[in-house]
Amino acid sequence: MNGERGQRRAAVSGHKRGLILEAAREVFAAEGLEGASLRAIAAKAGYTPAALYFHFDSKEAIYAEVLQASLAALGAAVQAAVDGVAEPRARAFAAAMGFFGFYAEHPRDLDLGFYLFRGGMKPAGLGRERDEALNAALAAALQPIAEAALALGAGREAAQGLVVDVFAHAAGLLLLLHTGRIRMFGAAAPAAMEDYLRHRLARVGSPA
Repeated sequence: MNGERGQRRAAVSGHKRGLILEAAREVFAAEGLEGASLRAIAAKAGYTPAALYFHFDSKEAIYAEVLQASLAALGAAVQAAVDGVAEPRARAFAAAMGFFGFYAEHPRDLDLGFYLFRGGMKPAGLGRERDEALNAALAAALQPIAEAALALGAGREAAQGLVVDVFAHAAGLLLLLHTGRIRMFGAAAPAAMEDYLRHRLARVGSPA
């Protein structure tokens, strides 16, 4: 009986936690990390601020969990893109386009990852331990690109350099895409990303 009550309590707690995170995502989308408050998140979720403290110790903790879920979805999207792709160069291409495609389809997740809500581009952090965990999740999502480069004969430094290049190029194109600035160049962001990858990946593993 006690076990059943414990399971019910855990289920209720998990449901409340989910509602809080869903509400927080909406508040962060509107107000950003700096502008959001626990009071606003609580009101959106239908709880009191005191109820939020039962589950989270700060808005940074909530933001970190929302972002962690976003990065998990990113990792799943990249993994789905490479599933069944064996040839390393094709696998790197698929992983990079899986990364790009996820953020092309989910601009709020891009905002979330770069802290680009209200307030613009500012250095931001959620605390050392949280930042390290989130950075590790992002690195894991990009790992298939590095692994493919290693399989093509690139050294570890070159493989990591490829990841940085792909990340930077994708971020730039995504920024142009979601701000609408890509139109001034008469270009399509997905096609531009594909073209870049074909040229960049052709050099991976080739002699210096």
